[in-house]
Amino acid sequence: MKLNLKNSIAFFDLEATGTNISTDRIVEISIVKLKIDGGQEIYTRRVNPGVPIPLEASLIHGLYDKDLKDEPSFKDIAKEVYQFIGGSDLSGFNVLKYDIPLLVEEFLRAGIEFELDKRNLLDAQKIFHMMEKRNLTAAYKFYCGKTLENAHSAEADTLATMDVFISQVERYNGEEAIDLQGNKLGVFENDMKKIHDLVNEKMVDLAGRFIFNSQGEEVFNFGKHKGKPIEQVFKEEPGYYDWMMRGDFPLDTKRKLTQVKLRGFNK
Repeated sequence: MKLNLKNSIAFFDLEATGTNISTDRIVEISIVKLKIDGGQEIYTRRVNPGVPIPLEASLIHGLYDKDLKDEPSFKDIAKEVYQFIGGSDLSGFNVLKYDIPLLVEEFLRAGIEFELDKRNLLDAQKIFHMMEKRNLTAAYKFYCGKTLENAHSAEADTLATMDVFISQVERYNGEEAIDLQGNKLGVFENDMKKIHDLVNEKMVDLAGRFIFNSQGEEVFNFGKHKGKPIEQVFKEEPGYYDWMMRGDFPLDTKRKLTQVKLRGFNK
């Protein structure tokens, strides 16, 4: 289908040192500019972020410090990236929450005002979630081929969820489970313990304030210590435990935090 374009569209994706817009940096940028006449131009460049890349990030995008030590900084290429995008609209997958804010932040650090007011922002993920519903009614229709009557009544929703779960086990039994980054998590089997391990692979506390890193260590998943092992933070900043215990965090989160702290004492 030929798009009805009044402006070119710059489809782009960023790889970075992490997901914190304020502190993380771009390590790779790729832009495909779809022009009004249907032609395409591609710009792809690796970037030296100027800061160490956390192992957790490198394991996702495959770029390590040694790979980027001779590459230019974003400031060095900011003008050519700006000129390549030109006045194009912007598009990508999850660009509204992540890629666009990070790109604008990098431009500002380079002293370039990158205005969005006159651009159309076209997030493919938003369209996906808007048009392909991911609620219980949609799951019931997809997996069971049935229409959910009396949605949002507790009993109807519970019965539908049971049917959906049974259908999922039947459908996926024996298939490889893969996460959004393409990492293989294991084989989906008709075994509740194995399903639990797949679904809750990185979960430490129920609120998701902590997760397991690739070494199996509990690490912070928020704030200034995001990505750091809990035990390491307690050694470097002992008062952080007391701050969290006084803070407005769920009791389960505080319980898991205390378990890690006590384990450290017993080593």
